[in-house]
Amino acid sequence: MEDVFLNLLGDNLVILLLAGLVILSLFLGIRIVPQSEKHVVERFGRLKSVLGPGINFIVPFLDRVAHKVSILERQLPNQTQDAITSDNVLVQIDTSVFYRILEPERTVYRIRDVDGAILTTVAGIVRAEIGKMELDEVQANRNVLIDRIKESVADAVDSWGIEVTRAEILDVNLDQATRDAMLQQLNAERARRAAVMQAEGEKRAVELAADAELYAAEQAAKARRVEADAEAYATSVVAAAIQANGLEAAQYQVALKQVEALTGVANGQGTQTVFVPADAVEAFGNAFKMLKGKA
Repeated sequence: MEDVFLNLLGDNLVILLLAGLVILSLFLGIRIVPQSEKHVVERFGRLKSVLGPGINFIVPFLDRVAHKVSILERQLPNQTQDAITSDNVLVQIDTSVFYRILEPERTVYRIRDVDGAILTTVAGIVRAEIGKMELDEVQANRNVLIDRIKESVADAVDSWGIEVTRAEILDVNLDQATRDAMLQQLNAERARRAAVMQAEGEKRAVELAADAELYAAEQAAKARRVEADAEAYATSVVAAAIQANGLEAAQYQVALKQVEALTGVANGQGTQTVFVPADAVEAFGNAFKMLKGKA
């Protein structure tokens, strides 16, 4: 009985060991990778495969997951670095870079410190690009500078299996001496613009005054022309009347004017003595005769 019990115990132990080995193999051979990660698998210290999101199978006891790499987008710490523009102005550039890992097998085997390597690369590229531009161009063409930096960084880190998604220039700072010089330049430019505007205003005022005088002269000339036309018209009417009625009409007009003049003198204010020329009586008589004749 004892031998039978030992045989049964030995058989059960072997079954238990086999069952445990199968369970352990399944546990080691099945790998569930999250959506935001990729796993790098090694076999005897060498790259075997890269596991993507979902259920994956590896060879137990031979393969192992050596690296678990996140493929989420990452932001590097903001970095401040000095750079000198082409017109010899010292500026401080605050930059921020975003990237994500596309090929983890290249990242883990080709570079040790990814963040440090990218920051160093960005610093060198920023200094090189700033050195090609003047200060005014840096301030005015920030988007162009960002595109250049992003393109250069992307080319530099391509061999590491990394994609640079964004590169931002957060701020461009100047030293105090440069700020004071720019402020003086800005004030001088404002003063120049004010002087130009004042001069243009005075010039415009002179032009408007000259236009007003020219307009007044033109109107006066038009008025004189109208008066001359009226006098010419009156003369033509008199000439036509003389031509139609002869000398009698002219004498009539002269006599009528004399009568009107003497009447005006006689109607003046105060007491006055009116001396009538000797031929005035004859003129009155002729005028009355003509008036009767007209009637």
